[in-house]
Amino acid sequence: MKRIIVKGAPGSPYTRKMLSLLRYRRLPYNFLVGGLFDKGIMDTSHLPKAKVNLMPTIYFKNKLNELESMVDSTFIIRKLENLYIERTVIPKSPVLKFLDYLLEDFADEWLTKATFHYRWTYDQDIKKAGSTLSRWRSLTDNEEKNKVIKDMITERQISRLYVVGSNKTTLEIIEGSYKRILKLIDNNMNNSPYLFGNRPSSSDFSFYGQLTQLAVFDPTPMKLADDIAPRVVAWVGIMDDLSGLEVCDKDWVQDNNLSESFRNIFYEIGSTYIPVLKANYDAVYNNDKEVNVEIQQTVWSQKPFPYQAKCLNWLKDEYDILENNHKKLIDNFLYDTGCELLFNGK
Repeated sequence: MKRIIVKGAPGSPYTRKMLSLLRYRRLPYNFLVGGLFDKGIMDTSHLPKAKVNLMPTIYFKNKLNELESMVDSTFIIRKLENLYIERTVIPKSPVLKFLDYLLEDFADEWLTKATFHYRWTYDQDIKKAGSTLSRWRSLTDNEEKNKVIKDMITERQISRLYVVGSNKTTLEIIEGSYKRILKLIDNNMNNSPYLFGNRPSSSDFSFYGQLTQLAVFDPTPMKLADDIAPRVVAWVGIMDDLSGLEVCDKDWVQDNNLSESFRNIFYEIGSTYIPVLKANYDAVYNNDKEVNVEIQQTVWSQKPFPYQAKCLNWLKDEYDILENNHKKLIDNFLYDTGCELLFNGK
């Protein structure tokens, strides 16, 4: 089996998402630690440049034995599903498959707002992140030499808070949602260790990636996780390496046996992410300069984000390819959660 090359960094939730998934799937890989500004502790100069320099970048060998790059974890996971049949992370059930896609998108695109927000808003988080992330360029530089890259990273990331919509107006929305997510995931573990039963799905790895930063690295959200949901903190440690977990198809939950605690997660998605996603979509395609939408009696305001307009289209595509009987089951499950607004055009 050819080894998969992964270029990323420990502070990247999407890198952690993919490394954990590769370990679970028992797929051999080489991990090269890169960093911001394309400088990392390991030499990656021999790798072809990706069209967009994001972490992680994963390289596959093509039929000509040449390396080709991919940077979107959602599509990388689905490429792996096509390449390797053992220990898949996408449920076979069309209903579960769609719900898994929605949950993965939510964690990747909404929960990441909390990850970026906490890291670059509070002094102790900024200090820890700047001091640690800058070291992926070199472990041997002294403090004086490291300060240049530390300041560069810190200033760059703080200046980009607007990208995820983090500002004084949206602060309460982001932080309130993070706290609720911790409680929701914790409560669902009363039924099963993973979102879809006794084996992890792609959305488990997506939540895990964000929580490697929120729950076990950045001081402010880490303390919240310790106080609110220590079981979730323990779950992050377990998710790190599931290579020893034995699974079978019976480990997936049945379509007709989805718990109320599982459904409650979709109320959070429907009350936060979906209205922002739809408002952002409208702003992008109307060429508006700002996204404004009311979330839980507070106005969410940010600059339009073109990538998330694509996310909405991809979610609709996943729904559109379903057969009518599967759409009906999903419609009934999502009814009144707010997530049904994805498809009814309102």
